[in-house]
Amino acid sequence: MSHILLAEDDANVAALLRAYLERDGFRLTVHADGPSALCNVLALQPDLLLLDIMLPGMDGWEICRQVRQQSAVPTIILTARIDEADRIAGLRLGADDYIMKPFSPAEVVERVKAVLRRGQAFTPVESERVLRHAGVTLTPSRFEVLINGSALALTLSEFRILEIMLSAPGRVFTRDRLLEVLSKSESDVIDRAIDVHIVNLRRKLEARIPGTRLIETVRSIGYRLRREDENE
Repeated sequence: MSHILLAEDDANVAALLRAYLERDGFRLTVHADGPSALCNVLALQPDLLLLDIMLPGMDGWEICRQVRQQSAVPTIILTARIDEADRIAGLRLGADDYIMKPFSPAEVVERVKAVLRRGQAFTPVESERVLRHAGVTLTPSRFEVLINGSALALTLSEFRILEIMLSAPGRVFTRDRLLEVLSKSESDVIDRAIDVHIVNLRRKLEARIPGTRLIETVRSIGYRLRREDENE
């Protein structure tokens, strides 16, 4: 039974989502303010976070930012605003999907299922693989990335990008190919999402491997993972 943590201060909306999610077999924990939601998502490590943006005490953007520093829990943002600027801001913070208010509770349930499926969508062949390069070890079956033996938290989209790049160091991946990869982890991926995820992924890798830029921009084409001999 998947555990969903819902951060929502509207009691009517929370009750409606609880009824629909529990009817479909999910276990739900609800918090009506930002600080308690943040504390419990880090303590309980739910399978998915449903996060309203407008919360008392701490807004959803700050919760998402702090959660992403310590956890890769899939996150769906509930918001009354969903223009491109907001979506880019959410992507930078590591959100996996967006649902605009007012919404159908049945749609929320299906979006939750879709995000959870994407996180588990590894084939038996993939589960056998372990990819290694320049101190980075990625195991698809465990959704695990290690940097010199120490765990690195990535969002599902960052993980997908790193996985395909680790499969062929030195190869240039076009923006269209990376968009195709992201379509498996984001329901409505936009072109600028590639740049946002690459920036986030570079920042995380370079913070753990100082002085080395693993991901290189190939102007007007896309991105590639530098070979180990290029980083010497």
